Amino acid sequence: MKTERSLRVCAVVALTVILQSCASVAPRNAVPEELVEEASVPPGMQARMWGDAAPENFDELVEIFRQQLVRDGGEEALAIPRSMLLISGGGANGAFGAGLLKGWTESGTRPEMTIVTGISTGALIAPYAFLGSDYDDELETLYTTLYTKDIVKQRPLLSGLRGDALADTQPLRELLQTYVDNQMIARIAQEHERGRRLLIGTTNLDAKRPVIWNIGAIAAEGTKESAQLIRDVMLASASIPGLFPPVRINVRVGDRVYDELHVDGGVASQVFLYPAQVDLRESARTVGAEGRITMYVIRNSILAPRWSEVKPKLGPVALTSISTLIRTQGMGDLYRLYLGAKRDRISFRLAYIPETFNLEPEEEFDPVYMRGLFDLGYNMARDGYEWERSPPGVALP
Repeated sequence: MKTERSLRVCAVVALTVILQSCASVAPRNAVPEELVEEASVPPGMQARMWGDAAPENFDELVEIFRQQLVRDGGEEALAIPRSMLLISGGGANGAFGAGLLKGWTESGTRPEMTIVTGISTGALIAPYAFLGSDYDDELETLYTTLYTKDIVKQRPLLSGLRGDALADTQPLRELLQTYVDNQMIARIAQEHERGRRLLIGTTNLDAKRPVIWNIGAIAAEGTKESAQLIRDVMLASASIPGLFPPVRINVRVGDRVYDELHVDGGVASQVFLYPAQVDLRESARTVGAEGRITMYVIRNSILAPRWSEVKPKLGPVALTSISTLIRTQGMGDLYRLYLGAKRDRISFRLAYIPETFNLEPEEEFDPVYMRGLFDLGYNMARDGYEWERSPPGVALP
């Protein structure tokens, strides 16, 4: 979409200029390479993991199914269906996913999700999706009434080029402080204890690797610092490099404090679950759970390429190249998830913005544009949306 493309090309141009400029940013105390694997935040190593490699002796999924079986009780619990929801990036296009969730509620078919993951704009939606229909109206407000100025503040050009980003995300920080309040965080912690998981993805710039944050485990700490960490992770996941500042997250190795730089999870992937090495079905069988597992994926984007003549100039060439890269990366992520679902004998379901949607935004976050997307998703789901069973162009037996 135009919004996503323009955001990304601004980031690339900004980074190119910054490399040629004298930086004027606060000094860092980065984690030394040899200590990267030891760095942690409260509540320790269970708070996060790499998104591209499962830890040794990884038993998190087994624990999820064990907790759910204890919660549901009885032999019947072994056959209860489980559902997972994966929400992609997409900037203002997240309004589509927000509308889809509300329409899904009103259709009467929206299940409780065992696992919810979010990346970039999906990271902002994920807590609401995780907590269910009680938060549908709040999610609608966020994705249909805000303007660009309510999310970011443009920096003077020279200041932006000499600093770490072209814009300041203080407005978004304040929104997160208001909406992701202590009550919401306490509810996330309660659901975590019931055997459900809320996961958000960022990209660690120093390590150049995806990171999966276990938001429920952090919420269960119940401290002011853990609440702020959750907001920082959500902000980082939505922070497009170059356009938005990276988020510094303090970590510890023993008694020493270091900082990590985290940015948009979409740098590493557009949508995610667990590392590909993890077999969900095998984890369920370890504790005797044999019920059907369904993976629902909301891709906040149009998947089909759109033809347009490109002028042979820097801006149009860079913009088109980056938007093509994002689209094809997103398709690759869907193929990976689909093949993993087939391997683990999990039902795959996909929703995405149809090609017929042709409204164009007047600014990066245009409430009229977002209302159009929200209503589209809402009407599709309310009327009984037929989720796709595979990504476009792929259908295995």
